[in-house]
Amino acid sequence: MERPILLAFALALLAWFLVLGDRLRSQRPDWQWYLTGYPRTLLRIVSTWRKVALINDLSVSYGSSRRVVGDMAVKGMPLRRQAPRITFPRPVPGGLVLRARLRPGQTPAPFLEAAEALAHAWRVYAVRIVAPERGEVVISVTARDPLEKPFISPSGDGWVLLSAVVGALETGGTWVLDFRRIPHWLIVGATRSGKSTLLARLVTQLAPQPVALVGIDCKGGMELGLFGERLAALATSRSEAVTVLGGLVTELQERMHNCRLAAARSIWELDEEERPVPVVVLVDELAELYLSNGSKEDKAEAEQCSTYLLRLAQLGAALGVYLVVAGQRVGSDLGPGVTALRAQLGGRICHRVNDGATAEMTLGDIHKDAVVVAQSIEASEQGVAVMASDSGGWVRGRSHLTTPAEARDTASRHAESAPALLCLTKVAAAKGGAE
Repeated sequence: MERPILLAFALALLAWFLVLGDRLRSQRPDWQWYLTGYPRTLLRIVSTWRKVALINDLSVSYGSSRRVVGDMAVKGMPLRRQAPRITFPRPVPGGLVLRARLRPGQTPAPFLEAAEALAHAWRVYAVRIVAPERGEVVISVTARDPLEKPFISPSGDGWVLLSAVVGALETGGTWVLDFRRIPHWLIVGATRSGKSTLLARLVTQLAPQPVALVGIDCKGGMELGLFGERLAALATSRSEAVTVLGGLVTELQERMHNCRLAAARSIWELDEEERPVPVVVLVDELAELYLSNGSKEDKAEAEQCSTYLLRLAQLGAALGVYLVVAGQRVGSDLGPGVTALRAQLGGRICHRVNDGATAEMTLGDIHKDAVVVAQSIEASEQGVAVMASDSGGWVRGRSHLTTPAEARDTASRHAESAPALLCLTKVAAAKGGAE
């Protein structure tokens, strides 16, 4: 009688765990990972490490010297393959981290090549390998794609000047664009990759702040025109862009003069009463500013835009003018001005792109692995992007879905509080007269 009772008890306990696991998975995925996912993954890694290391050439051979006569070994012991020692896997939100201490003669290269094989062997979403110091590698395991359903932190009424919460990172952190820390950004992405959604989210976050927003959208204002009520100026053609950018360069010169008189190296060293309003310039579809039909006038206009943008990028950080440059394609074929501008844009964000050259142009000078990851983004992963991280590496993130209607309503609600820029009154007056 005892055996049937124990069997029934075991089945009831198993059913309870299955029900609890489903409920945790739907309501508290963080608890579900720590209570059930982490123990299973931990046992799988510890029990298979030696075998996995052997199969993927992560182990080294040791053995006593042997003498060989012809084709026959007459002395010595069989070679012994030893896997690197690993630390106890430490749980983190949605994954775990362990360190492998390399054997003499080993390098991190084989571990980097084996990352995909490790992910399959351990049945996890991804494995990332980094070598923070010589003699060891850090193995970061992600159990599932954290960007499939990113957590959206509750939004409050508070904001930090020139800082925008735009999404979630695969590390579990918040994706923040901080212009005080990284003043200029390059955003690339193909059609329906999430680039426009990211710009809409950015406008929504900056609209309540005492920041002047300037839009340059040479596609007739189809994208940035939705937020026109909150913009200090909107250029919808390249000729208008030349006027707007020229006005901002003049503004830079005035701010530079005021800082020099006050013995200040930036506007942030000025008294708050004397400090000019910060400006964020949003450029949608950069290629429209650089392409020309070959005529002398058209080419001169494109060169003027290139010169103004480069000037703003070089001097804007200290003088409170920040650039967000977006486009479907960014390549050296657009001219040397694009390459020079790219070098000044420290923030890099790459969504799904149609050509490898754009991914290489965006992330290639920061981290080669990031280029491969960016090119692997699927069409179904809208909003997912790869960006440069503070550590010199890269990280994946996903922008929060912000509909055009939501961004337009936010821009309209804060239209009256939008700071004005005197340097752009000429542009507004010229457009008003033309209409």
